[in-house]
Amino acid sequence: MQSNDIVYPGDKVMSLADALEWRETLRRQGIRLAVTNGCFDLLHRGHVEYLDSARRAADALLVLVNSDNSVRALKGPSRPLNDEYSRAFVLAGLAAVDAAVVFDSERCTAELAALAPDVYVKGGDYTVETLDPGERQALQENNTEILFIPFVQGFSTTGTINKMR
Repeated sequence: MQSNDIVYPGDKVMSLADALEWRETLRRQGIRLAVTNGCFDLLHRGHVEYLDSARRAADALLVLVNSDNSVRALKGPSRPLNDEYSRAFVLAGLAAVDAAVVFDSERCTAELAALAPDVYVKGGDYTVETLDPGERQALQENNTEILFIPFVQGFSTTGTINKMR
């Protein structure tokens, strides 16, 4: 690999508007897009294995990252440990991740509806029935394939935080 092939992670952290333009370019080129989402507060092996599997489900992977406000709403006042841009930047630094977008709500329904991914990936701790109904509807309306990847046992952010304490 030549040095000009390396993309600075910050260049892969996009606004939703930029991601939508990128998505249209991918679509015109016949490139399939997978999307996943989460807090990714303290990156660990389970996340990396999950993201690698998610990337293998399509030709490109976009990660929707919960904003600091939405992480607090979901996880409590002591979270996140890392700010939203830092979490998106670290994710964008992974070879499996082609782009990251921060979203500022507890659910990414609007982003999923707008991006209309070819594949939506969630961990095996979810099922179609336990997906947020609004997110599920946005995916179904876009004929998005929904894929569940087996949960990697023994790795969780909460578990890591508890060990550290």
